[in-house]
Amino acid sequence: MDIQPFTSVSADHYELLLMADPSRSMIASYVNRAFKFATEIDNQLVGVILLLPTHPQTLEIVNLAVSKCHQNHGIGTKLLQFAATWAQERHYHTLEIATGSTSLGPLYLYQKQGFRITSIERDFFSRHYPQTIWENKLILKDLIRLQKSL
Repeated sequence: MDIQPFTSVSADHYELLLMADPSRSMIASYVNRAFKFATEIDNQLVGVILLLPTHPQTLEIVNLAVSKCHQNHGIGTKLLQFAATWAQERHYHTLEIATGSTSLGPLYLYQKQGFRITSIERDFFSRHYPQTIWENKLILKDLIRLQKSL
C-alpha cells in the first residue's frame, strides 16, 4: 500500500474527510494548512490522513478516514504508522490525535498504536457543531485528546 501526498482536495477526498469530521466548515479551517496524504487500492481512493503542526515539535493528525468497505483491513494502522514515521523524520517529538468519546473503534485503534489519553474536552461537539451527532447509538458530546511520544 502506497501513501502519497496530495495538494488539491477532490470530491472523493471530501467524501472521506467528512466521514471523520461531519462539518465542512471545520474541515475548511484546517485542510489548506495541513500536510495531506492519501492511499489508493486499484486506483480507488480508500484512505486519507491530514497532519498539522500545532506546537513546536508537535504534529496533530487532524483527520484520518478509511472508506467503509476498506475498514478493518489494516489501512488505518498503516496510515498511523506512516504519520509517526513522517513526523520522526521531520524531528517532531509528539504526535497528537483527537476523537469523539463515542468513537469506540478509533479509540481502540489509537490506543493499540501507542496513543495515550491526555485530556477530555467536555461538550466540544455540542459547542462546535450545530447538529446533534449520533454515533454507536449515543449522542456525541465530548472530545478525547490522545498523544504519542515519538
